[in-house]
Amino acid sequence: MTWKKFGKQLETHIMTGISYMIPVVISGAVLMAISRVGASFFGISDIWDPKWAKSANMIIRFLNVDDGWGGIALGLMFPIISAYIAYSIADKGGIAPGIIGGLLVANMNAGFLGALASGLIAGYTVKFLIDHIHLPEAAKSVLPVFIVPVVGAFVTLFLIQYVIGIPFASLNTGLAAWLKGMTGTNRILLAAIVGGMVGFDLGGPVNKAAVTTAMALLTSGVYDPNKAAQVAIIIPPLGLGLATVLGKRKFNNELKEAGNASLVMGLIGVSEGAIPFAVESPLKVIPANVIGSAVGSAIALGLGAVNRAPISGFYGWFAVEKWWVYIFAILVGTLIVTGLTLLFRKDIKEEQPEETEEKSDDNDSEYFSEDQWEN
Repeated sequence: MTWKKFGKQLETHIMTGISYMIPVVISGAVLMAISRVGASFFGISDIWDPKWAKSANMIIRFLNVDDGWGGIALGLMFPIISAYIAYSIADKGGIAPGIIGGLLVANMNAGFLGALASGLIAGYTVKFLIDHIHLPEAAKSVLPVFIVPVVGAFVTLFLIQYVIGIPFASLNTGLAAWLKGMTGTNRILLAAIVGGMVGFDLGGPVNKAAVTTAMALLTSGVYDPNKAAQVAIIIPPLGLGLATVLGKRKFNNELKEAGNASLVMGLIGVSEGAIPFAVESPLKVIPANVIGSAVGSAIALGLGAVNRAPISGFYGWFAVEKWWVYIFAILVGTLIVTGLTLLFRKDIKEEQPEETEEKSDDNDSEYFSEDQWEN
């Protein structure tokens, strides 16, 4: 196997883990948003205050913010991604060692990289066991229910605890401290970089790398990357959808329909709604998306909005501190994408109706001439 093929397989395994993790994270994020908006109806202005925490010991063990049910759900981030990376490598046998390894990663604060390593270790350990242990027919059932989960979990836990866990925990702690210590221009630049990455490939590897890393940093109390990512996720689909409304002569019927869907997908936080436009004109669309996303993210951070939940859709906007700034940043980024898109595109030339009529007349004359000839 070549290194290129191996690298491609690694990417597939990691993306599988991320795809299974995202629904869990979104569920937790929505619960967090509901809890905060609901609390406001009872005069609680800041549910992030620890005095409002529920089941605090369980939450803090997994996540260093006090967010009720949402915090518990988000605490599953590392076990889920670890388990399903292992599943991608070794099928169902990798799930149990992957979950157990992911829990240890969360407890050690080894971060997102630790979770990736846990999944890979669990998966390849289980795959090795399945491929190399051959038992008699009567004892084959022992392999999947006893040997694989026990040995796989032991190897994974041992390597995390004594080999990779401490270095990754130190790296995660250092990264969190560095990001928290950023001020002024550096913070705004960071937001612009994260926003540009998110807007670049609309759910592709660059986008996923930025978004998942930002989500993972929430567990260390670092909110800036998440805020930048969540703003940037919705700007491209909203901007391109709005462009089809304002500049109808610049889009064909297929893209106009895609624009309607893009607006809806943008509002609920799905950046993939902009993909049809990027596929049709990548050199025009991608730069507009990157610029709009970067500017919107930088404005949100620069003006002091704080998003503690990994949620981008409209249902989470009012759970953001300084939500009016947050929405303003989204609006500015959206208008930039819309403006640049309309600037780069030319009007589509419509078919001349006269030509159609002439063809129709010609066909009619041919028909009548043939009819007369038959008569």
